Amino acid sequence: MSQGLLDAQNGASRATDGSRITRRTFLKFGVTVGVATGGGLLLGFSLPAASQGGTAALRKTVIGGDGNETAQSGVFAPNAFIQIDTAGKVTLVIPKVEMGQGVYTSIPMLIAEELEVPLDSVTIDHAPPDEKLFMDPLLGGQLTGGSTSIRYAWEPMRRAGATARVLLIGAAAQQWQVDPASCHAENGQVIHAASNRNVAYGQLVGAAAKLPVPKDVPLKKPADFKLIGTPAKRLDSPEKVDGTAVFGLDVRLPGMVYAAIANCPVFGGTLASVDDTNAKKIPGVRQVVKIDNAVAVIGDHTWAAKRGVMALDIKWNEGEGANLSMKQIVADLAEASQHNGAVARKEGDVANAFSNAKTRIDAVYQQPFLAHATMEPINCTVHVQPGSCEIWVGTQVPTRAVDAGVKVTGLPAEKIVVHNYLLGGGFGRRLETDAITQALKVGKQLGVPVKVVWTREEDIQHDMYRPYYYDAISAGLDANGKPVAWQHRIVGSSIMARFAPPAFKNGLDPDAVEVAADLPYDLPNQLVDYVRQEPHAVPTAFWRGVGPTRGTFVVESFIDELAAQAKVDPVKYRRDLLGKSPRALNVLDVATNAANWGKTTAPKGQGRGVSVMHAFGSFFSMVADVTVDQGEVTVNRIVCAVDCGMVVNPNTIEAQVQGGIIFGITAALYSEITIEEGRVQQNNFTDYRMLRIDQAPEIEVHIVKSAEAPGGIGEPGTSALAPAVANAIYAATGKRLRHLPVGAQLKTA
Repeated sequence: MSQGLLDAQNGASRATDGSRITRRTFLKFGVTVGVATGGGLLLGFSLPAASQGGTAALRKTVIGGDGNETAQSGVFAPNAFIQIDTAGKVTLVIPKVEMGQGVYTSIPMLIAEELEVPLDSVTIDHAPPDEKLFMDPLLGGQLTGGSTSIRYAWEPMRRAGATARVLLIGAAAQQWQVDPASCHAENGQVIHAASNRNVAYGQLVGAAAKLPVPKDVPLKKPADFKLIGTPAKRLDSPEKVDGTAVFGLDVRLPGMVYAAIANCPVFGGTLASVDDTNAKKIPGVRQVVKIDNAVAVIGDHTWAAKRGVMALDIKWNEGEGANLSMKQIVADLAEASQHNGAVARKEGDVANAFSNAKTRIDAVYQQPFLAHATMEPINCTVHVQPGSCEIWVGTQVPTRAVDAGVKVTGLPAEKIVVHNYLLGGGFGRRLETDAITQALKVGKQLGVPVKVVWTREEDIQHDMYRPYYYDAISAGLDANGKPVAWQHRIVGSSIMARFAPPAFKNGLDPDAVEVAADLPYDLPNQLVDYVRQEPHAVPTAFWRGVGPTRGTFVVESFIDELAAQAKVDPVKYRRDLLGKSPRALNVLDVATNAANWGKTTAPKGQGRGVSVMHAFGSFFSMVADVTVDQGEVTVNRIVCAVDCGMVVNPNTIEAQVQGGIIFGITAALYSEITIEEGRVQQNNFTDYRMLRIDQAPEIEVHIVKSAEAPGGIGEPGTSALAPAVANAIYAATGKRLRHLPVGAQLKTA
């Protein structure tokens, strides 16, 4: 998910007169405070959409989503992000899910900084599904995506910690009968240096909860940060290393059975009939369950269920989808590109600028369907009973999991309990609830807990795919090779129209045009539009970076084409166009200087490419060094400069950029989902290739110091990668590759 959804959800728009999308960068939060009957201080903040203007209620509740929940008497958990008990233990209920991006460390750092507690003293808990209380205003829901976690949490989480600290200091000052200004907090206690007294937080929570909540508590100045901006070890690493971390796939319940799935191989097809005679003869197979477009075999263990699926004799109603092919999909996209689209940006007189241009360059770029291929296979455990429904799953959208339960079971939302877990990779795949819905349909027929696990083959062949995009782009150059006209048409599926219908307005998908409609370059005459073309029954969904990943590949590859046409070094060409974007220019300079751009000559068969990107509130530049040998591309080195504003945990930034780059290399060189006769042709990592560990390049990450508000970091590394690699291949071979994956195209070029 990208910035496009953020803009749309916030009611932002882009006018056809060329005005820029306006982004809300400041959020206001109300603070609530309460005291647990067990003696703990409970502090939380309410998002504007959730605030009712009343007082906090106290009740017995259950916190946790990992299956090991504990009842806490009097805890106001639904509206509390911080709990401090009488022992001084700080519990943080995280409104985001942890899928490897490090939010279970970075968000606690924000709290701990202002609360003045050691990071390792904070206990982490999953937030339960509650759209009102845990909504991210940037996304308009309780979602984890769009690289928004720190952007969302930056001020309110710090303010929550600061408010708690002020209350605790006030309670201590009242107890000592001194001026609160003469006290300070440090290491989980309040200290009065003048009298050499100190008291632990746990001894103050009762008194602190009775004090009036202060408004507009000042936050620390960056110069006073002790924790924010310093490298911190991941709080979730020890349990992931020793194997005690619990993912959705690890769920074990008393009386649980296991289900393996056979989905209809054709998009849009349904089940006609199934002969399960042989399947039921397999030891451990209990039952065969039919649903609309799939068959599930229920077994005592996964192996029995899987063997049972292999023994089924299934007949499918393939329908019209059986005729679908890549040739048809691409032809439809090409035909759609001949039509005018919804305008995303219009500046100047493009037609006149083209007519007066010295040179015109036209290009078509194509990017394939992509699967998510998360390392943790798709799985969901459910227990559906007449009056209740429980779901155990790792999901990026816990409230939508509740919605799925309501839709399938007919039960009210309060009867649906979702236990959320650590995610073994998300990348947008777990923003979807199709697998949850399927598990519920199976579980509804059983009445006992059932874990549904997709094989890798089912996962790849029945994913919800990154759309196939078709971009027609043109530029007019003056006598000096500088662009004076720019026209860019994006053609493809609209994820927004399905996922967030209010965001799809007047035929424009804000995610699809991300980056393309908001370039960092100074271009006087621009026209960017979007044509929606759905690929028949092929389901499409967000994939790491989505719009910016698509847009950056096209824009940065085409900028390189213009530089080549003008016979100007591609870095100099970019620098000359970035005068109005100092942060973009700066990261370009940092990356190219670190890579020693232009100071050495590459040997034959090697090349160097560059890219610049502004997306997710961050600025990136990458320099890629590659070797091309008999059509096989090796990425030797990536140098990346990152300006993501204020840094919370530099370790997380470096890790996320490294991971995003490796993810991006895989997609740029190898990844492609193709369809023939309505069927996905790839089925496992044998033909949906992954970058191997010995192929991982040397990666340098240079973090630019910045005083700006934090930007996103989870997706930009992937988004900025492909054009740098493609441009490096051009430098090595002289072949301009406009169709991803470049590895496959290079062999046929």
